[in-house]
This record gives sequence, C-alpha cells and structure tokens, in this order.
Amino acid sequence: MNVWEAVFLGFLQGATEFLPVSSSGHLVVGQTLLGLEIQGVQFEVAVHLATLISVLFMYRGRLIELLHGTLRRDVAAWRYVGLLALATLPAGIVGGFLRDPIEGLFESPFVPATAFLVTGAILWSTRGALGREEWKKLGWRAALLIGLAQVFALVPGISRSGTTVAMALWLGVAAEEAAAFSFLMAIPVIGGAGLLQISDVAREGLTLSGTALTASFVVAAITGIFAIKAFVVSLERKAFHRFAIYCWALGAGFLLYLFAFA
Repeated sequence: MNVWEAVFLGFLQGATEFLPVSSSGHLVVGQTLLGLEIQGVQFEVAVHLATLISVLFMYRGRLIELLHGTLRRDVAAWRYVGLLALATLPAGIVGGFLRDPIEGLFESPFVPATAFLVTGAILWSTRGALGREEWKKLGWRAALLIGLAQVFALVPGISRSGTTVAMALWLGVAAEEAAAFSFLMAIPVIGGAGLLQISDVAREGLTLSGTALTASFVVAAITGIFAIKAFVVSLERKAFHRFAIYCWALGAGFLLYLFAFA
C-alpha cells in the first residue's frame, strides 16, 4: 500500500465510519477495486484510532459533562453511563466469542455487496419515524434493543450508525439524542476493536510504511469529524433515509462488478 492508496482508504474509513453506509463494507470495496490485500492489522488499528479521536473531539462537551456528573455521583449521569454500557454489551459479547467467523465474512466481497442492500432497506424505513412530533425518553429497553441492533453491524456492509439510529428512531427516541447515543456507543466499540488487535500488531511487526500509516490516520481523523457533522445535519433535515439510495446503488453496482470480473 503506497501513500496515495493509504490516503484514499483513510478517507474512505473516516467518511463511512460515521455516515450510515458501513465503513467495513467500503474498505472491502476499496481494497477489491484497487486490488489490494493489506497484510496484518496495522492499518485497521490506525484508522480505528483515528475515528475514535474524531468522535471524542466532536462529543467532548458531552463526555466532560458525563465525567463531571459521575464524579459528583449525579444519578442522571450514572444512568446514562449505564445505558451506554448495556447497549455496548451485546456487540462486545458476540464480537468476542465469534471473532473468527466474523472476520471470515470479510474474505468474500459478496457479503458486503449484499449487506449494502439490507442497509439501504433499514435506512429507508426511517422515513415515517423522522416525522414524529413527540419523542420518548431513552430507557433501558431502548438501550438494549439499540445494542442488539449494533450486533448486526458486525457484518461488513451493515452500517453500525445506520442500524443503531434507525432502531432508536423506531423506538421513538429523538433524532438528535439517537445520533449522540449512537456515536457515544461507538467509543467502547472502536476502542475495544483496537485493543483486541494490539497484540496482533506487536506479534507481526511493522509491515506497512510509517508514512502510509500516518497519512491514513490523519485523513481518517479529519474526515471523521466532517462525517459526524454531515450525519447530524441529515437527521435535522429529515434526509437520513436518502442514504438508502446510495447504499442500494453501491450494493447493486458492486454485485454487478463482482459477477462480471470476479
């Protein structure tokens, strides 16, 4: 992987990690079209850390508020942390126990190609939910169901932000709160994925150039910030479901490509 390929894939990761279009699926598409087979997990660790920094930066105010609240033993702050922990649990358990089968899904480009079509259907289904005038408070049941929705995003091509926000909207959670909860949920998920891969990085040694890794890291972090902003704006303008058209076009186009050239 040269520097320009690293920049492209870093941009792809940063843009699609938070937009409801599946970053994992896009990386499979990008690597397939470029004919790349990235050795080791160093690239994944670099871009995961970059996107983690993006969400920490964008929600730093909310995180500081939660930290202060927990230190003051504020009930509302501890309740929200508990909701986040509950929502994170399902994906953590499934991802931990089924790590190898899940990683195997990345070996076939037909998996994300098909999954993009499913993501599109999920996003399109939120049209009615965004039209609500009254919203419910985020509760324990909603947090658990949002967490279960996140499990499906372990499949490349199924959007994590798309499924979690869609579930929240279906349950009547306000759009702004749904987005914030989804992105705050991403912190332990992205961080946990990076931690699981650190031992692999230490074992395999440096297989990519430091310049390429740095380039992908910087581009992914900056792009991730703008992607979060675009995501929130799409919810505010009730245009969230329009990402479905992109997912359908990408999934169908990639399937045609695979049948023609694979």
